[in-house]
Amino acid sequence: MHTHILLATDGSELSEQAVNYGVALAKAVNAKVTGVTVSMPFQFIALEPHLATHTLETYTARMSTVAAQWLHHVKNAASAAGLECDVVHAQHEHPYRAIIDTAVNRGCDLIVMASHGRRGIAAIVLGSETVKVLTHCTIPVLVYREPQAKGFFAAS
Repeated sequence: MHTHILLATDGSELSEQAVNYGVALAKAVNAKVTGVTVSMPFQFIALEPHLATHTLETYTARMSTVAAQWLHHVKNAASAAGLECDVVHAQHEHPYRAIIDTAVNRGCDLIVMASHGRRGIAAIVLGSETVKVLTHCTIPVLVYREPQAKGFFAAS
């Protein structure tokens, strides 16, 4: 069974639900957990210097604060369940790659992450880090989906 579960979070409510699910699973199988969140590296694009709203320093500070808040939820959920937990804030231009790299480098044998279940044009335009992890990763991935009141084939 699983011994080390990676819990990926983007701070969304659905992501927090996936973390809670992953923590419950880890407790059931006596696994340790690692939480990860990924922020994009600083990118500066402005035609006029006075239009810049962030410097590298302010961006880094802001992302560190936000990541700490998101990872705090992971640590609290794991602690409440009596589980060992590490957290990682990674920066990468491709979040799916950072999630996979963290899982491999930390020796995780399962990744738990949320999916908003976007379909059609929204999925194509917005992309999905979850789909990219599923596509590029050899480690098993458990996808936590938002609970639906009615199934796809349910009668109205």
